[in-house]
Amino acid sequence: MANLVCKRVSTDQQSTARQNLVLDEAGIEDPVVFEEDPGTSSRLHPLQRPKFRALLDYARPGDTVHISEMFRLVRGTGHILDVLDVLHRDQVALRIHDGAFSAMDLTARHPRTGELLSTVKFMVQTLAAAGELQRELTYDGLRAAEAKGNKGGRRPAVPADKTDAVRTAYLEGRSIAALARDHCVSRGAVRTAVADLLPDHTATEEDSPAPELPVTLDMPGKVADFLRAAELDDVERAALDQGVSVRRGQGYTLRVSAVPAVHLGLLARCQPLDGGHDVPVVPAQRKARREYENRVSALTPAGP
Repeated sequence: MANLVCKRVSTDQQSTARQNLVLDEAGIEDPVVFEEDPGTSSRLHPLQRPKFRALLDYARPGDTVHISEMFRLVRGTGHILDVLDVLHRDQVALRIHDGAFSAMDLTARHPRTGELLSTVKFMVQTLAAAGELQRELTYDGLRAAEAKGNKGGRRPAVPADKTDAVRTAYLEGRSIAALARDHCVSRGAVRTAVADLLPDHTATEEDSPAPELPVTLDMPGKVADFLRAAELDDVERAALDQGVSVRRGQGYTLRVSAVPAVHLGLLARCQPLDGGHDVPVVPAQRKARREYENRVSALTPAGP
């Protein structure tokens, strides 16, 4: 069972010193470290970050992911729930060593239903409320500062009176690394100053749309039984095979985790349960299909 350590800082002017201290004090045995490149934005979804994706690819059932504190990994509630779903699917534990979540197993699930424990949900909701309050207070503070004539935000690392000199030197062939040394600033600060002059200047990774993430839906057992005998593509078959059966009275539901497009495909496959073309209608099967249709339809917002 491997111990996988995840580290990240928000800007290339920060260091992981505090994270290293917390993780060293935890006494993690034989850690395998995955550290994001400096400056990897917290606005980027964790499942899009290169090193965290590499960590997930490396992880095996029974491994544990270690982070110093929650915000080194996620930004808000949606990110937390997405990450917890992936870790649960891959049977990987999450251990947070500092902050409010350090005493909790956020991957803990109910042994019968497989759902997040109510205590975990409560803590996640509390985090969302605290984050929203913090943002509101920050915005109020910025508005108050602007009313006094102060401009919010971090001052540029390259002073305004030096920007023209930096840009001219760059156009004359001076490297970004050399300019950073000359002006005692980070390379990122120089890149910002000459951003529009850089070759192959394209949109950043943060501008790309977020990947479609898996969604867990309960599929009525009668629908699942029909689909098991139907012709499915490999992705649909895998989603069905990896589903978790949950007893419901004399029947059951199949808890299926898949991206919305796969759910839509499975819904289309079970269309015959509605009858037609000389196919007899079985009311219980038609009802089950429509229950699944209602759940799938909730994933796709209605058009204008």
